Amino acid sequence: MKKTLLALTLLFSTSTFAAAQFINPMDFDGSQTQKDQVVEYIKDRVHKDYCEGPIDMCQESMLRMMEKKNLADFKAATKVTDRKIMDKVIKDYCGNSMLDMCTYTNILMMYKQNEKASKQSLEW
Repeated sequence: MKKTLLALTLLFSTSTFAAAQFINPMDFDGSQTQKDQVVEYIKDRVHKDYCEGPIDMCQESMLRMMEKKNLADFKAATKVTDRKIMDKVIKDYCGNSMLDMCTYTNILMMYKQNEKASKQSLEW
């Protein structure tokens, strides 16, 4: 019985952990598995940002609003085309433990800013 309980606990923990993994929007294949992973990641991330951090705005209405915004931004980010810019933004905002701003809203916003800046140069 204890072995069964332990096995189920490990299975649940592993599947929960796997479900909350970040997915690069440019790698999104549209499968139900990845849709579920994106939703879980967004829910976990929004909860962390608004309920476990210094912001302390852990209200159901705020959580749902931010979850919807992140999902809409994820969907928009699946349509971008510059892999180099996207990978750099993800590295900067998701791969930097000190910065820790890995939301799809931030990623899309910074992607757009960097894409725009890549077409500009300083002029007098």
